Amino acid sequence: MNIHEHQGKELLRRYGVAVPDGQACFTVDEAVAAASRLGFPCVVKAQIHAGGRGKAGGVKLVRSVAEVRAAAEALLGKTLVTVQTGPEGRVVRRLLVEQGCAIARELYLGMVVDRASGRVTVMASTEGGVEIEEVAAHAPEKILRETIDPAIGLAPYQARRLAFGLGLAKEQVGKAVGFMAALARCFVEADCSLVEINPLVVLASGDVLALDAKIGFDDNGLFRHPDLRELRDATEEDPRETEAAKHDLSYIALDGNIGCMVNGAGLAMATMDIVKGAGGLPANFLDVGGGASTERVRAAFRILLSDANVRAIFINIFGGILRCDVLAEGVVQAARDEALRVPLVVRMEGTNVDPGKKILADSGLDIITASDMLDGARKAVAAARRP
Repeated sequence: MNIHEHQGKELLRRYGVAVPDGQACFTVDEAVAAASRLGFPCVVKAQIHAGGRGKAGGVKLVRSVAEVRAAAEALLGKTLVTVQTGPEGRVVRRLLVEQGCAIARELYLGMVVDRASGRVTVMASTEGGVEIEEVAAHAPEKILRETIDPAIGLAPYQARRLAFGLGLAKEQVGKAVGFMAALARCFVEADCSLVEINPLVVLASGDVLALDAKIGFDDNGLFRHPDLRELRDATEEDPRETEAAKHDLSYIALDGNIGCMVNGAGLAMATMDIVKGAGGLPANFLDVGGGASTERVRAAFRILLSDANVRAIFINIFGGILRCDVLAEGVVQAARDEALRVPLVVRMEGTNVDPGKKILADSGLDIITASDMLDGARKAVAAARRP
């Protein structure tokens, strides 16, 4: 789960991470009132779940009430297209009005779970304000790294090493060490998967401040944080993914035209690979889980059909905990309820496979059966190519 910049900064403030004074605003009048309270100059920032807002015109420096009003009117309701949104962009529904800062230097600081080591890794760079992917591609030597030992947390010597590596002055090192220690506590205690401060700024006064905050959480840890769950903004998420979450389905939208329904994450990934190998493109990752009920299968089917790009559906089930007859009942009912409009290919093996196949055969629906995964993938690809 991702949250907005203003929400991230409120969370960081709780842990003692220095952030600018600011206020989330949902209307033009709120933005004007916030700017008047903060004083000028200040900054009006579009709030969407994507980076690159500044380059896309989503961050505006304002010096008067008239400029605040003009900036808020220009941004609210606008579709902002950045390098991370894709060409469809995101609609700006809220703003962050924030006090201006006298910036001396811009740095980068991030924390992420390193899959290779299984530990949290701190990354820092002198190239603040630039996408870290660009730095990694063109100047990887400018990225400093420290791996956190989960037993002791971020050690002071590690934070000092990063601070010196960033070229901070002697009097700034202590502030940077405190900043990093607080950020590391937030990362671990809030079950974050990503924290990115870009830029981390050094002010003319020598203070260190988080000028931006991008935070993502591990969904598997959210049951421990009901307060954080309340920060979810469904308007920033794919509505199909939101609907899937209501039914405990794992769904991720992709760019292809073959909808895939599978039980088990490993089988789902293998299914997407074999569809690609057969010359097709999967439209999604959809795992209905091992203990899926008929109703959950019906919900999954509805989500697949809600994607206008889907030209064929490939259901690939190995019946273990999820019985094949339960799956078949759900598919038949959903296909009738939703008025099936695209070819449907089904491959089933495992528990109660024969009763499941009989349910499909007796349904009267035009269902294409497959003998194995490769056969199913080929038939789905061929069906999706029909005019």
